[in-house]
Amino acid sequence: MEKKFIVETSARHIHVTAETLAKLFGADAVLHNKKDLSQPGQFACEEKVTLVGPKGELKVSILGPTRPADQVELSFTDARALGLKAVPVKESGDVAGTPGLKLVGPAGEVEMAEGTIIAKRHIHMTPADAELFGVADKQIVKVKLNTARPLIFDDVVVRVSPKFALAMHIDTDECNAAAAFGEVYGEIV
Repeated sequence: MEKKFIVETSARHIHVTAETLAKLFGADAVLHNKKDLSQPGQFACEEKVTLVGPKGELKVSILGPTRPADQVELSFTDARALGLKAVPVKESGDVAGTPGLKLVGPAGEVEMAEGTIIAKRHIHMTPADAELFGVADKQIVKVKLNTARPLIFDDVVVRVSPKFALAMHIDTDECNAAAAFGEVYGEIV
């Protein structure tokens, strides 16, 4: 049996706290599900926020539900377009020491002191998936993609939780480099 998994492209987006949502969209604001995502309980929202950097602006979708901390996930191309320098590659949730951004919504603005990252490429797995693939949480692996521009991604972190669904996430720069368009599968090598 081939042990493969879907490889999905995670475009620029933001996760917000309930407090930030209220400041940007009004006190009674709620997130409206536009589309369910592959990870259980996660969804793309109708609501969008404008990110304002030293050099430019980008409009991004909010991903729901709300979270305990604000976090912007960009590609290196996005970071350059905003005029941000030294945006680190980090795992989701690890925002200490990262640059901030100004967020603009229809009802107000928020100055994030930190929270902007380039998300480290990763594979979501359940404990059963991890056992099947012979890997453990936080293990670093290499993943091969067979596309029109085949390549092997190094430094891919395995993230294991019973709340996850099996899928690898890469950003738009990585997608373009690998020509990972449409339905693409990866395998650990």
